[in-house]
Amino acid sequence: MKKVVLAYSGGLDTSVILRWLIEDRGLEVVTYTADVGQGEEVEEAREKALATGASEAIVGDLVDEFVSEFVFPALRANAVYEGYYLLGTSLARPVIARGLVEAAAKTGADAISHGATGKGNDQVRFELNAMALNPDIKVIAPWREWDMKGRADLEAYALQHGIEVPTTPEKPYSTDANLLHVSFEGGVLEDPWVAPPAGMFIMTTDPEDAPDEPEVIEVTYENGDPVEVNGTRLGPTELLTTLNQIGGRHGVGRVDLVENRFIGMKNRGVYETPGGTILHWAHRAVESLTLDREVLRLRDGLIPRYAAAVYNGFWYAPERELLQDLMDHVQTDVSGTARIRLYKGNVVVEGRKSDRSLYSEEYATFEADDVYDQADAGAFIRLHALRLKARAHRDS
Repeated sequence: MKKVVLAYSGGLDTSVILRWLIEDRGLEVVTYTADVGQGEEVEEAREKALATGASEAIVGDLVDEFVSEFVFPALRANAVYEGYYLLGTSLARPVIARGLVEAAAKTGADAISHGATGKGNDQVRFELNAMALNPDIKVIAPWREWDMKGRADLEAYALQHGIEVPTTPEKPYSTDANLLHVSFEGGVLEDPWVAPPAGMFIMTTDPEDAPDEPEVIEVTYENGDPVEVNGTRLGPTELLTTLNQIGGRHGVGRVDLVENRFIGMKNRGVYETPGGTILHWAHRAVESLTLDREVLRLRDGLIPRYAAAVYNGFWYAPERELLQDLMDHVQTDVSGTARIRLYKGNVVVEGRKSDRSLYSEEYATFEADDVYDQADAGAFIRLHALRLKARAHRDS
């Protein structure tokens, strides 16, 4: 190997890795900084990469494709991992991996590299997705190769090689952000009994400090995708940004859970996903009107499989693609509007309507009707009771 493309954030870890690849591996390093809506100054990262020794520093604007090609398909599938997690980090990794592979092809690099540790999920996600896109790509994972064990070792290496070390105190946890969410883990959060530090959250107001008056919004869907907020048609990125702002000021979307990593250990993660949380429940509301009961049950039974595939790094795998085809086929009738009430961290569905609705007030009414003979229910019940009666007779 002569040249490598490094996934680069500008932080201590990837800056040390950049220099280590040059000094210890003798490689030419091209850095790739992906903008997935994290709000960081990517230009600062580009300049720091060049100052640290990169031969070229590439910035990839991936925000629009991240939202439209990764976030929205997962929302169409109602993808939630282990009941709580809306997969914000998991969905960003395949689009970044694609950017890395494309950058390697354009620059003639032999390999890619990343700063994920040997304990986490991200090493799996980056590498599985990269290998699915380029089966011949080589991967360098420094945390699985070098002798450095922690931050103190990294700081010593940085000082030795003239790499700028942040002078501000390190936060007692790590963060990872994109337009869908911010995740927090490590440090003080490694004790699952310890509450998240005050002031930790970035996208959301503390629900206790959120407005005392609720806000009611409407979200409109077409074929399973959100297209309007309060009657204004928006593109995917603008729509998610708008709902992040609305949900954020009401403290919507905070989650604190202990999840099961793919490699086998449990991990405590804290997340804030304001816009995604609103979209999840608004989507469910429109589906409740428009989807057939058995189709809904079949689809819901497959959500854990879909979510696990994404979480574990199998975005570009045939099983995820097959499941996506099914999920998207189900969405052809999911068009309509949900009315949502936001109040101090809560998302409450207040109404839903659709031209594709299967709901009939004539059938459901408690008043007199001309479409349903209530006497029919007796035979229905007796038929379903046959097996229960047979067991009861046997066991009596």
